[in-house]
Amino acid sequence: MKVTVLSEKVIMHNRIGVNNYFAWPSVTRLKDGRLAAACSGFRTWHVCPFGKAVIAFSSDEGETWSLPNVVMDTHLDDRDSGLCPFGESGLAVTSFNHTVEKAYGYLGKKAKELHAYGRAYLDLAAKNPDAEKYLGSTFRLSFDNGVTFGDVMNIPVSCPHGPAELPDGNMLYVGTEFLNRAMTGHAAAYKLYQDGTWEKLGDIPDTDDGMANDEPHTVVLNSGKIITLIRKQNAEVYTLYQSESFDGGRTWTVPHSIGLETRAGAPGHVIQKDGMLIAVYSHRVEGEYQVRAAFSCDEGETWDGDHILTNLTDKDADFGYPASVALKDGSILTVYYAADDEAKSGNVLFEIGDAAFDIPVTVIRQVIWTVEE
Repeated sequence: MKVTVLSEKVIMHNRIGVNNYFAWPSVTRLKDGRLAAACSGFRTWHVCPFGKAVIAFSSDEGETWSLPNVVMDTHLDDRDSGLCPFGESGLAVTSFNHTVEKAYGYLGKKAKELHAYGRAYLDLAAKNPDAEKYLGSTFRLSFDNGVTFGDVMNIPVSCPHGPAELPDGNMLYVGTEFLNRAMTGHAAAYKLYQDGTWEKLGDIPDTDDGMANDEPHTVVLNSGKIITLIRKQNAEVYTLYQSESFDGGRTWTVPHSIGLETRAGAPGHVIQKDGMLIAVYSHRVEGEYQVRAAFSCDEGETWDGDHILTNLTDKDADFGYPASVALKDGSILTVYYAADDEAKSGNVLFEIGDAAFDIPVTVIRQVIWTVEE
């Protein structure tokens, strides 16, 4: 396969104030033809209490984008933001968060000044009874292509890029399962209905290598076969595995490697385009920070991988989580997050009283590209 990059630019950022960190994006095409991109935005760093699920829209195939609109802003840290169009004009936006107590623990790993800033917020959040109400994996549903949304609801499963639409207009949500609203390393499949109710369909078998089935993403093929790509990681491995279902998500094959390098990267996002599966993922090996793509022309039986879309070696290792959508002209638009080129050394100075320290600035970028045999 031959990959040709056509253009690249920033599509979401905040260069005003100190909440400058945007990460873990998703992108999709709405039922009305527009594009939507979502992420966790207006943060201060990778783990902080300030995350919000935000969404931006494009009516011209990614040429221009709206400012990011806040969709979820609970008292907790609203993280990865997934997207799934469904039905005639539906859109699901997904996220997840941790307890206030766990957030306090993360702050303890930071510099004293960062701890003080985050703790001031968490002290308020801990006093609010609604904080527990929204704990866990969350979602909101829109029935007018993202103009308005219903209440924040919970479901016991989460993944960075959200569910996949089923032929009946409902959604298949394959993700990491939450037990007592705490994330586990076990993956399961749930059916999410248009009225916000859900049912568990089945489990993805755990592998005997001790690695969790983490951060999956699923595509429902035209043939009815369902493929889920799974992040597998330990000290030596950081790559994509695959599990398949042939009965609507109730039973799954044991996850297996798709044949990429042992350190190829993860997590994955996969779409179907003209009979081809297109997966994108982050390659995080020092000296080779890249967004890469893999292709399958036989419904995931074999993969041609490790094609470089963009090289981020001059930036920080904190980048990636790419997701893609097919454009009307046949090209592909992929979003990901990375350090901001326009911010000095990737940071801005933040001051609290006499203390001063750097806050990382990350943005959501898009790369438009083509692939041909």
